[in-house]
Amino acid sequence: MTWDLSKLYPSFDSPEFKGDMEKIKALADEAVRQAREMDLTVASLETAVQSAEALMTLAMKLMPYAQLSLSADANCEPAMAAYTRLMPVMNRIEEANSALSAKLGEADDLEALIARSELLGAHAYLLRRLRRNAAHVIDPALEPTVLKLQMTGGSAWEQLRDQLDANHMVEITLDGETRSLPLSAVRGMANSPEAAVRKAAYEAELAAYPKMEIPMAACLNGIKGEAITLCELKHYDSVLDMALDVAHVDRDTLDALLQAMEESLPMFRRYLRLKARLLGYEGGLKFYDLFAPVGEVRGEYTPEDARALLVKEFGEFSPRMARMIDRAFEERWIDLYPREGKSGGAFCAGVPPLGISYVLANFEGSYGSVSTLAHELGHAYHNECMRDVPILMSDYPMPLAETASIFNETLLAQRMLEKADRPARIAMLEQQLSDAAQVIVDILSRFLFEKEVVERRADTTLSPRELCGIMLDAQKRTYGDGLDPECMHPYMWACKSHYYSTSVHFYNFPYAFGQLFAAALYARYRKEGVAFTDRYEALLSDTGTMSCEDLCARAGFDIRDRAFWKSGIDVYAGEIDQLVEAYGNEA
Repeated sequence: MTWDLSKLYPSFDSPEFKGDMEKIKALADEAVRQAREMDLTVASLETAVQSAEALMTLAMKLMPYAQLSLSADANCEPAMAAYTRLMPVMNRIEEANSALSAKLGEADDLEALIARSELLGAHAYLLRRLRRNAAHVIDPALEPTVLKLQMTGGSAWEQLRDQLDANHMVEITLDGETRSLPLSAVRGMANSPEAAVRKAAYEAELAAYPKMEIPMAACLNGIKGEAITLCELKHYDSVLDMALDVAHVDRDTLDALLQAMEESLPMFRRYLRLKARLLGYEGGLKFYDLFAPVGEVRGEYTPEDARALLVKEFGEFSPRMARMIDRAFEERWIDLYPREGKSGGAFCAGVPPLGISYVLANFEGSYGSVSTLAHELGHAYHNECMRDVPILMSDYPMPLAETASIFNETLLAQRMLEKADRPARIAMLEQQLSDAAQVIVDILSRFLFEKEVVERRADTTLSPRELCGIMLDAQKRTYGDGLDPECMHPYMWACKSHYYSTSVHFYNFPYAFGQLFAAALYARYRKEGVAFTDRYEALLSDTGTMSCEDLCARAGFDIRDRAFWKSGIDVYAGEIDQLVEAYGNEA
C-alpha cells in the first residue's frame, strides 16, 4: 500500500500546483508589506490574521506535497525542485511573522484590541505569543540574509541526511544468503523472534554506518552549529531555552520531568537484566535484544488484520476514530512498506485544509508494527479533533502532539492484554515495558547526547568518533548495567532523524512528556468510562490555544510537580513486579 498524494495535487506539473505556487508568492510578499506598514487597530490586525490564514492554507498543501513526495522517494527530482522553490516563500512567511511579532511588541493595549473582535479573540493565544516573542525577533536588517543562508545551511544539511538514510543499502547475510536491503528494513529486524536474525541485522547495520559517517557527522555539525548562531541572533540564553519556547513548556516542567526519569533508571535497569535472563544469558541486555519478543505472542499481521483490529478496538472508545481509521486505509492515506529511497521510521503529517492526515510506516507484520500504526493514527485522530479549529490555531506544540498517539498505543495494549491468554498476556506485558524503557531510558540518553553535542559544538566541530563516544557515554549513563557494555549502539546519532531537525531541537523529550501525560489521561478514562471521550476530544481540540502547563492544569494535573511524572512512571514498577512474578525469576 502506498499513499495517494493526488488529494493534494495531481502532479508537480499540474495547473493547480503551479497556480498555487504563484499565489503563495504574491500573498507572502503582501503579508510582509502589510505587517511592516500596519497600524495597531482592530481592522489592521484582523487583516493580518486573514492574510496569515490564506498563506497557511496554501502552505499546508504545497509544502506537504513536496515533503511527502520526498519521504516516499528521496530521489524524486520534481519534488526536490518544488521544495527548493518553496523554501524562499517559507522564508517570506517567516519574515511576515517576525514583522507582525515586532509590531505587536509595541502594543500597549493588545488585550483591549482582542476584546473588541471575535476574530482576534479566536486567535488570542497566537497573538499573545507573537507579542511575547518580539524579544526574539532577528534584526530586520539581517533576517532576510539569515533565512536565505539557512536554505544552503541547515535545511540543505537536513535534506542531505534524509537522502543518505533513505538510499543507504545494507549488506546482510541470512540463512547463508547475502542480500542488499534498505537500512529501514534491516532496522526492522530488531523485532524478529529469531535471535540470529536480530544479531545479524545489528552487526550489518553497525558495519554499514562507517560508509556514511563522515557526511552524517557533517550534517549534524552543520545543523547544531546553525542552531547556536540562531540562538544568539534571537537572544536566547541557550539552544535548549529556544527549544522550550517552541515546545510551549517552561524549564520547571522540564526539570521535574527529567528528575523523575533519572530516578526511574534503577527500576528499568532491573527490567532489562530480567529480560536478558529470560533470553538465556546473564548481565546486561544486548542492544540487539532490546525489542526481542519474549513469550508467546502473535507474530504476523497483514495490513487487513491491522485495519480490522484497529477499527474494532478503537471503535469501542470513539466511533469517530474508527471511521477515520477506516477512511485512512480506504482512501490510501498510508504508505506502508519499506523500500529503497523511502524514509525510515514512521510519522504522521496532517493536512488541515483537506481534513486528512498522511501516515508513513515501515510495516513488517509484527504487533510492534500494528502498535506503530495505532500511534501514528493517534496523531491523525488528534488532527481530526481539530478540524473545526481555525487553521492558525491548529499547530500544537511537540509535547502535546504526542498525547493522542501514545494514548492510542496505551489503549490498544491494554485492550489486547485484557483479551489475551496467560502466555500472550505476559508477552504483551513485556512489550509494554520494552516500549516504556525506550520512552524513558532511551529518550533520556538522547537528551543527554544532544545536550553534550550542542555544548561542545559551540567550540569545535565533532568527528564521527567523538559523536560515537558521546552517544556511548549517554547510553552508559542511562542504561547502566541494564545493557551489555560490549554490545551497545554508538551510531544511534546517525540513525535517528530527530537530531537533524532544523525547526525543533531537543526533539526527543516530548515523547517522555507525551508517554506520561497520556498514561494519566488513560487512568482517567479507566475511571470515567465512555463519558471521558467527549472531554478528551475537547482537550485535543484545544492543544493549539494554550501552553502545556495551562492545558494540563485544565485537565487537573500539575506538570511542574515531579510527583505527577513519578506517579506515571510508578505504573511500570508494578508491571515489572508482575513480570518477575510470572517468570519466578528476579533479576
